[in-house]
Amino acid sequence: MSAGAATLLVELVTEELPPKALKSLGAAFAETLAAGLRARDLLTPSSELTPYATPRRLAVSITHVLATAPDRPFKERLLPVSVAFDTQGRPTPALIGKLKAKQLSHLDPASLTREHDGKVEALYYEDVAKGGALAISLQAALEEAVAKLPIPKVMSYAGAGGYYNDRQFVRPAHRLAALHGRDVVAVGVLGLAAGRSTEGHRFLGRRELELAAADAYPDALEAEGKVLAAFGLRRERIVEMLEAAAAGARVIKPDALLDEVTALVEWPKVYTGGFDATFLDVPRECLILTMQRNQKYFALESEDGRLQNRFLLVSNIDARDPEPIVRGNERVLRARLADAKFFYDQDRKATLESRVPRLAQVVYHNKLGSQLDRVTRVQAIGRFIAGHVGADERLVERAAHLAKADLLTEMVGEFPELQGIMGRYYALHDGEPAAVANAIGSQYLLRQDAAAWAQNPTGATLMAADRTETLVGIYGIGLVPSGEKDPYGLRRAALGLIDAFEAFGAMARHEGQPLRLKLRALLDFAASVFPPRTLSPSVASDLEDFVFERYRHQLAGAFQREVVDAVVDIRPPLDEVPSRVAAVRAFRDLPEAQALAAANKRIVNILRKSGDEAAAAVDRSLFGDGAEHSLFAAVQNLLPIVHGHVQRGEYTEALRALASARASVDRFFDEVLVMAEDPAVRGNRLALLRGLAEAMNQVADISKLAV
Repeated sequence: MSAGAATLLVELVTEELPPKALKSLGAAFAETLAAGLRARDLLTPSSELTPYATPRRLAVSITHVLATAPDRPFKERLLPVSVAFDTQGRPTPALIGKLKAKQLSHLDPASLTREHDGKVEALYYEDVAKGGALAISLQAALEEAVAKLPIPKVMSYAGAGGYYNDRQFVRPAHRLAALHGRDVVAVGVLGLAAGRSTEGHRFLGRRELELAAADAYPDALEAEGKVLAAFGLRRERIVEMLEAAAAGARVIKPDALLDEVTALVEWPKVYTGGFDATFLDVPRECLILTMQRNQKYFALESEDGRLQNRFLLVSNIDARDPEPIVRGNERVLRARLADAKFFYDQDRKATLESRVPRLAQVVYHNKLGSQLDRVTRVQAIGRFIAGHVGADERLVERAAHLAKADLLTEMVGEFPELQGIMGRYYALHDGEPAAVANAIGSQYLLRQDAAAWAQNPTGATLMAADRTETLVGIYGIGLVPSGEKDPYGLRRAALGLIDAFEAFGAMARHEGQPLRLKLRALLDFAASVFPPRTLSPSVASDLEDFVFERYRHQLAGAFQREVVDAVVDIRPPLDEVPSRVAAVRAFRDLPEAQALAAANKRIVNILRKSGDEAAAAVDRSLFGDGAEHSLFAAVQNLLPIVHGHVQRGEYTEALRALASARASVDRFFDEVLVMAEDPAVRGNRLALLRGLAEAMNQVADISKLAV
């Protein structure tokens, strides 16, 4: 093997890997193996990693990999000198035993290094560790990479020539290649010994392909094996082919579908198929979902957004005559679309209204009753919200009454993802008001622009009522999210409720009014519509904390954590959080901000430690010098100004107004002893600071900004 650096290739050929997991498996295999080699000093600063993943292989190529790791000097602490030698300077039994245990008995104790370790003088052994050979290090790194793969489900299988399922991996592994430059690296895993051969495409390429060198891997597989080994390159090629085949139409290509199709083919080829235009009478969402979920096809739409009766399929075969492939796929799709049309036609024979009573037989949760019980609760919560945000209570109540009826339709039974969407279509067919139908269709949306919600206030109200009922009910019976587990989607529900409050706040501000809906009042009311003793008594307060914590987590991705904490910790009206956070971020850039934040932190600590000592009101006759008068005047001037800005939602202006108080605040703390011996004076000064804190913290707790 070459003593210098060269490209390393490691490839594991398997049976067909699970397509939805392939992308993550390929990345994890490459990154974990590279990390193992890096930890063993076999990579250089110029080493570059290239992962490969196809339906039948996981591989990685790394440039500038060393054949042998460099020697590494090391120093090992043995014992304190006082323990290692007696008073005559002779080695103690402790040192002799230590050297023996370390297999260093041949060393002269006098040759060991003495250094002070910060506490005592200690004895050290220094030497140079020989660098490990690539084969040994790669063996360990390969085993680690295989063991740490994020395998969704392990499969047991018999190794080559075996009769018992003695191997475990994501899929049976059949071949291992490991090349460093032109040389095979003698490693093995899953009962396979490394060689230099790989496998091409099952039908289009050479079945067995010998690699001359690691660098030749991707080009040789493409040219002779008809395999595009790199996942990203294959995905890009598919996108290019789809756009070319679309012939001017827009391809509906969600990322998840692109990734899955990329994981199903090694040599992609795109073909165009069609279906009967009469199927276009079925809602487009049904057709698209049928094509994507059942067949992995890509739907096409015109520039005006109308669905076309054409589709694109990605095949793993580059056929001379693609006609049989296309016709076969068209036949399969025709049957699927016929089913969808049948469901749609059958569902419209019964109204949503007629289905509502049957919700009494659909269990929502054994502690929370049926779906009909839930509908009744959502109606009540919807009326409460509508009364506070100006939505039409009659429309909200009707939308809530019909909102879950589509759960009993054939189409939603086949495609649960279409809940609400199909309800909208069926409501329109039944002659329900457009506002009701649109509300049903948007009840499951998570994020939507406030302007869009403003055009659909009934939908915003229904969505908020639905999320509130879910949160209060599920959280209230103790099914609280834990770690990554959130089976009932409570975190998602909290984000939906936050979205609704932002929309309601925007609508209220557009009308020049503050939002009358408050989170805690909403949660308290929602808890009251459940049967007595069903929920935890503290559910409303617990959920208020939960919602604000979700908001904190969401905002922390865009703002500094201390800026978010300054706002969230004072629990302002939920709809005002974004504008307050933006104002605090702007305030933080002022030259006076740090001094005022530090002063505020000092004030908060003083008031917390003083308990109830502060006087009920400030008595100016107890002021002893100009600093107190100056601060009192500043507070009296600030309070109405800040309060006025806050009332008008001018949070940036409110915080900027605080800058005028800096000189008075600095002077007060320089010249005045707050905790005076005289209780009356002390209480008066504490009352003065309480007033200052009130002025400073109306928008946010700016003490959180103190460094």
